[in-house]
Amino acid sequence: MFVAKPGLVVRVPLAEADDRTLAGRASDGDVRAFEVLIRRHGPLVRGYAARLMGSTDEVDDVVQAAFITAWQQLPTLSDPAAVKGWLLRVANRKALDRIRARKYHDDIDDESRPPLVTPDSTSPEALAEHHAVQSALSRALTELPELQRQCWLMKEVAGYSYDEIGTDLGLPTSTVRGLLSRARTSVIARMEPWR
Repeated sequence: MFVAKPGLVVRVPLAEADDRTLAGRASDGDVRAFEVLIRRHGPLVRGYAARLMGSTDEVDDVVQAAFITAWQQLPTLSDPAAVKGWLLRVANRKALDRIRARKYHDDIDDESRPPLVTPDSTSPEALAEHHAVQSALSRALTELPELQRQCWLMKEVAGYSYDEIGTDLGLPTSTVRGLLSRARTSVIARMEPWR
């Protein structure tokens, strides 16, 4: 890929291009640019979908469906720089569709998903403490009612606004606020020993 500067043309590897450039090229049909977006944001999308699904059995199917839909709908993305959040919304919709279709909830598999927070150090003590905190947070999230858990993940992990959560879940914004308030209260209470 070439980037023009006054009097100079600089070659930039595709993998180092920003999201805006990659999304723009992918929306024009550049498969390699879309592959870079998948490699860049795939782990986050997969981790987010795994937390929403509450199970790893169907996560790969949901992520694959999300990326297929993203490829097809990328030309409709109004702000290519916001492709990461948009990919999370696409994955969110696919996960919610799958959850609605199956109408049951499995327990979250603690070992199969990426952590919400990374440890500050790689010392054995820091890693052990980090793993214990992650396990406690996973248990706290598992114990939430499904709608509270979905709202919490959409707000705290994906950064959705209250209105976006309400739209995706088909709920009024006031209901989303109430669900998030109860979810936060429960998570804070369960995580109190780790403060």
